[in-house]
Amino acid sequence: MQYFIAIVPPDDYKDQITSFRNRWEHHRLNEVAEPHITVKAQGGLTADLTWLDKVKVLCSSVQRFQLTFIEPSAFGKEVVFLGVRSKEIYEFHRLLVGTVAPPSELIKQYFELDEFHPHLTLGQTHWGMQESEVEEMKLTSKHALAPFPTFMVTHVRVYQEVEPNRYAPFEDIPLTR
Repeated sequence: MQYFIAIVPPDDYKDQITSFRNRWEHHRLNEVAEPHITVKAQGGLTADLTWLDKVKVLCSSVQRFQLTFIEPSAFGKEVVFLGVRSKEIYEFHRLLVGTVAPPSELIKQYFELDEFHPHLTLGQTHWGMQESEVEEMKLTSKHALAPFPTFMVTHVRVYQEVEPNRYAPFEDIPLTR
């Protein structure tokens, strides 16, 4: 059983992203998980849940912060995403990784710490899209998802893998005021 920790956009914008993703017939990302920004990937988040109380303690000491979505970009021709602007998200990510303390090979495998690039994935070839569809999504999203909102991050959401490649909300953890 796997877990990850993420920031979820406000419901109205999350719904807008979900509807946008559904425009592509072969796009399966909405079946995997709701739109989110991963702040701690699966590495070290084990089924015994010993990490969960530590994460709750950490979150109780982390101030809420603002996050702004920025124009879409891509990782090669395979992934299109909304960028994120927030100084605080990088420090929060480092604190989460330090709290969970996964082995260095898992940090590398999941692109954490120095390789961390916060984003909200819109589409990718791994989940059924063709490269041409990824490019089309990138171009279309600039207008379909604008204006790109700024919102206050008040909590993180822990997701649990409920079947292979399908994650459901497990628990919300508030940040301090």
